[in-house]
Amino acid sequence: MRPGLRAVLAPARPADIAVVTDRAQRRAIGIEITIVLVLTFGLSATSSILSLIEAELRSGGISRTTVALNASQSSSTWIDLAAQLLSAARLFAIAGLAIYLLYRSGVRLSRVGVTRTPSRRDAAWGVALAAVIGIPGLGLYVVARELGLNAQVLPSDLTETWWRLPVLVVSAVGNAAAEEFLVVAYLVTRLRQLGWGEGRSLLASALLRGSYHLYQGFGGGVGNVAMGLVYGRFHQLTSRTWPLVIGHALIDTVAFVGYALLRDHLAWLG
Repeated sequence: MRPGLRAVLAPARPADIAVVTDRAQRRAIGIEITIVLVLTFGLSATSSILSLIEAELRSGGISRTTVALNASQSSSTWIDLAAQLLSAARLFAIAGLAIYLLYRSGVRLSRVGVTRTPSRRDAAWGVALAAVIGIPGLGLYVVARELGLNAQVLPSDLTETWWRLPVLVVSAVGNAAAEEFLVVAYLVTRLRQLGWGEGRSLLASALLRGSYHLYQGFGGGVGNVAMGLVYGRFHQLTSRTWPLVIGHALIDTVAFVGYALLRDHLAWLG
């Protein structure tokens, strides 16, 4: 096997992220990961699995289900705006929690790609990652819908208000920050400290990402596992997190804002 291919398939563990050997510290890390995942995406994964099971038990299965990723939460414009901003604030809080726990663990944040601001190189990689995942992802969604394996996903079902488009962008960035900082940077790093191999930690991260998207159907789950494998391996190879956040935010922004503006012309996505 060529050295370059071997490095991609089995990247080396960063030398400055040491395996924790103390039994009490290892137990504390395990408890920390469990609590964090239960409060964030682990609980969401369980809810998604239950939603998928419930949909499949109904007549017609998941294909007869419609899922709105951004839906109005109140008939009052101002209350709805506040609710949307609270949802986004929760996502940014999850990202902040991931960064804080890495900092408290003694990990040098720059070593896992958590820097104050992204560089131009990060932005360029982010655009590339968005293209690599976004275009095939749309194709997978269409195929899954045709096969009856996915719900009809509405990226935005917000009422037409003056704040709709800015809120959709904030939501997209919040989703990206929460998922990439916690599911990739935090989880992969903490599993490394427990001595997990790169392949095993990558698979755990990707399966978690796929599981909390199962409310969209099997296509959503498989597509996000694939995204997790690509994004997670990129992180392991480059120790960069910002490109993942930028790429994810671009995908969601195009989906959310594009659908809100062009909904009447996108009937073929149903």
